[in-house]
Amino acid sequence: MFLPPQIYRAPAHVGTVSLGRTLPSLLDEACDRNPNTQAFNQWTPKGWQPLSNQAFRSTAEELALGLQAIGLQAGDRVALFMHSDTYFCIADMGCLLAKLVNVPISLGEVPENIVLILQHSGATALILSDRALLAQIAPCLGEVNSLKTLILIDALSAGQENLSEADRDRWGLPSHLQFWSWAELAAKGAANRSPLTVRALRDQIAADDLATIIYVAAATGRCQDLRSSLLPMFRMVKTIREHLQKHKSPQYVCETPKGVMLTHENLSADALAAFSEIPDLKRGPQEVILSFLPLTHIFARVLLYGHINYGHTIHFSTPTRVIKHLREVQPTVFATVPRLLEKVAQKISEKSHHLSGFSRWVSIWALGLAQRYELGQHPDWGYSWQLKLADWLVFKQWRLALGGRLRYLLTGGAALKADLANLFAAAGMPILQGYGLTQTSAVICVNRGQYNRAGTVGPPIAGVEMAIAADGEILVKAPYVMKGYYHNPTATQEAIDEEGWFHTGDVGEFTTEGFLKLTGYKKSLFKLSTGKYVTPEPLERHVMQSPLVEYAIAIGAGQRFCAMLIFPNRHKLQAKARTLGLQQPLPTLLQDPQIQALYQDLVEAANQSLPDWSRAKKFQLVHAELTVNNGLLLANHQIQREQVQERFAEVIEQLYAEAPPVARPTRQLPPQTPELPPLQVEAA
Repeated sequence: MFLPPQIYRAPAHVGTVSLGRTLPSLLDEACDRNPNTQAFNQWTPKGWQPLSNQAFRSTAEELALGLQAIGLQAGDRVALFMHSDTYFCIADMGCLLAKLVNVPISLGEVPENIVLILQHSGATALILSDRALLAQIAPCLGEVNSLKTLILIDALSAGQENLSEADRDRWGLPSHLQFWSWAELAAKGAANRSPLTVRALRDQIAADDLATIIYVAAATGRCQDLRSSLLPMFRMVKTIREHLQKHKSPQYVCETPKGVMLTHENLSADALAAFSEIPDLKRGPQEVILSFLPLTHIFARVLLYGHINYGHTIHFSTPTRVIKHLREVQPTVFATVPRLLEKVAQKISEKSHHLSGFSRWVSIWALGLAQRYELGQHPDWGYSWQLKLADWLVFKQWRLALGGRLRYLLTGGAALKADLANLFAAAGMPILQGYGLTQTSAVICVNRGQYNRAGTVGPPIAGVEMAIAADGEILVKAPYVMKGYYHNPTATQEAIDEEGWFHTGDVGEFTTEGFLKLTGYKKSLFKLSTGKYVTPEPLERHVMQSPLVEYAIAIGAGQRFCAMLIFPNRHKLQAKARTLGLQQPLPTLLQDPQIQALYQDLVEAANQSLPDWSRAKKFQLVHAELTVNNGLLLANHQIQREQVQERFAEVIEQLYAEAPPVARPTRQLPPQTPELPPLQVEAA
């Protein structure tokens, strides 16, 4: 039995816990108390396309009834392969109203992973935003035996609502898949919609019903072996089935995928508790939100449910347009990842140093003043006066670059540097840095109001109990913790112990004031500053297959991209060098363009089977040995990751000091939301 020496909770009299709620009830409350004629705003090339929260509700109800009309049953899994926009929100809420379990799939996933998720979840239906996304994965769908139905939002072409045989052949779609357009489902739902059927939708849902399954990266990369071996088959579209039949490839020869099961109560309670912690957050349309983070991720998803309940005005942007839209929309609430804030701070610094004369002097003075600021400390009179002057001269211009009305700057998904938190706070834009995992329904800690300290992720929110295990691992108990991993009882038992503590896999400590500081990861999985997780083993294993490599380690925790340190096999390398006519000493040899090219080819070959964020954008050949005696290897010759990164910290710093090389073209899904058909709806 684990008896923690100390349990950490939220500060007294801060935040509230609201249990027993379904997610549709959050929408109903907003429609009744805070009707908003422009609650959802979809960006299109023709401008913003608004939708009221009441019209949103009626559209979601029609979708739910339409899904039921085509034969989907309560508990069926529906995969969402969609852009993060109003349509995603409607599809999500429609599934929830129909008592279906949605399975969001990131647009950045490679086809092999998509098939794995569809297979493991047993998805019976798949909703896609457009034809481009369908074309990306259509050749793979025949390998998913459970999949029966495809639903496409945009029309195939003018006047065409269904797939022809020519379309099926062109995309390689199996003949048994039933196809429905969004318009057809909406029409079926509208025909069945009545006060009685709408009430029946809500009566069938309970707070402890499963709402979603979100697949997360495994702590080991063993599944990647199978995915890499399957990659050539996915490129050979016309022979996928024949290849599988010939080789009798098993569905799983690897670690079972981890699908996080979250209930209505998990998500609704976490959203309401987190929002209750934000000081003076208003209900109603006056709070304007700019959303660009992927709704397939838990952070943006839980924020969405909170904004829906509060009746806020939400604008959906894209990563390529978000800076422009910040100035255009002028949000009061903006959630982002640390990487974007790093870019903003860098631009501020560069602009300050490129000015001339008095403007340059004032800007650099204000920048230095902001860099001295410390959250949680009360500045003396002189410093306070200087901050006010700097605000009038400089800081207000910084705020205008982000729209000029920001009241809350939310960030999570990756570590935020303390100096950035202090810099933005000094300029009147305090950052609410939070911490949480998919398994905890997102937020379990957050900096807010007077409880805000740079370099930490804040104290727990209401309803959360936290402890630190003997090995430093962060443990959590809360009504927001997942039910478990879908069809993976072994992983569930490993994650949630007999006492109900969820083991996060993160390492941290609490300050004397009760603020959580993240200090590392218990396992090898690491997170980029973009919020993406990287499983290093597949990349490392592929590179280390070469006789030219003794060891390789993927790095990038808190950085903007993944990179590698490669420790060459000196004997094999020198032998190879002689065949190339190279006779230099080893340190010089590592810098030779021909040798660099050899290792570049190794890295690029390893990158091919990985999602873009997991690919090594740069590498460094290191003239050093890793041994047990020098503390860089364990007794079983596994790499001591933390020790290696500490020993070669200067090498890593230099590696990230320069911009990464321009990436070669790779398989990418469209990053931007295309124009979609207008939402033809009427308020209930």
